[in-house]
Amino acid sequence: MKLFTCTHCGQVLYFENSRCEKCYYPLGFEPTELQLLPLEAQPDDRTFRLYGEPAATGNTYSYCANHEHNACNWLVPSGSPTPFCLACDLNHTIPDLSQPGYLERWQHIEVAKHRLVYSLLCLHLPVASKRVYPEEGLQFDFKADENPQERVLTGHDNGLITINIAEADAIEREQARQAMHEQYRTLLGHFRHEVGHYYWDRLIDNTPNLEPFRQLFGDDRQDYGEALKKHYAQGAPPDWQQHFISSYATSHPWEDWAETWAHYLHIIDTLQTAYAFGLRLNPLEALPEQGLRAAITDPYQLADFNKIMAMWLPLTFAMNSLNRSMGQPDPYPFIISPAVVAKLAFIHRVAGDRAGLASRQ
Repeated sequence: MKLFTCTHCGQVLYFENSRCEKCYYPLGFEPTELQLLPLEAQPDDRTFRLYGEPAATGNTYSYCANHEHNACNWLVPSGSPTPFCLACDLNHTIPDLSQPGYLERWQHIEVAKHRLVYSLLCLHLPVASKRVYPEEGLQFDFKADENPQERVLTGHDNGLITINIAEADAIEREQARQAMHEQYRTLLGHFRHEVGHYYWDRLIDNTPNLEPFRQLFGDDRQDYGEALKKHYAQGAPPDWQQHFISSYATSHPWEDWAETWAHYLHIIDTLQTAYAFGLRLNPLEALPEQGLRAAITDPYQLADFNKIMAMWLPLTFAMNSLNRSMGQPDPYPFIISPAVVAKLAFIHRVAGDRAGLASRQ
């Protein structure tokens, strides 16, 4: 995530801000330009003009319809066929907001989903709702367990991603993380994993990328249901960390792809944040040959994945060290083996082709 500033007063902003806390201008995120911008209300009190944009352009915007629930700060151009922004137009089902606690959970879900969509737009990946493209589009169902005997399962089915809103409850999510013996479990992580399945369909299946995928991740034609049964019955092989980013990634090539895809988005988004803050890593006690020094640059502009890893590993060592100084667990409890680096590099090539990175060095 890049760093945003108010173009009216210069105040540094969070991605989720709907108002500048310094000049009190309303703020809206314009997804075409990927900018969080101050707004000037128009006489109708319903639409806005971007601050500094000449009135002669005639361009006006309204907030996404979910802004009234404090669930979105994105803008919709006047005349749009839908009252929802690009991110919220992906919603197929939202929770019953009349139920206690459901609004707060949904708000947390929307924060994670909007951050996901931001990353996808940075990569120039196709982001289109099934409302417009029923067969190839993307949609989300955010559902709650209505029956203790029939739990809502988080998952993906032909572009329709279901998220159980219990994942937005920190206590329930931590209980699930421990029960599943997972190193890492977050709302944003769920979104990144499940959308990985969607982009496997779009970027890998029935494309020239399928055979290189199989060489790295394995044969996707093996029975998926049987593979999951075996994984849950026997667990991951003892040496899984030499070949996979997580134990769950060992279950089937599709899950290996989704887990690695999610990790790829973790890496590039965190590095972009570090770049936005101008971070440089130069540990006082480390020798140059230890590889812990790095000047962070924007990963979305780099074609060479080796350069990304040369920044990422020193940054994660610093992140973990800072957390340990605060008595907190490591925010990055992963080991990246050479085999996983090769998989990440493949994903970077496939995703980066959409952003034209192949022509950059």
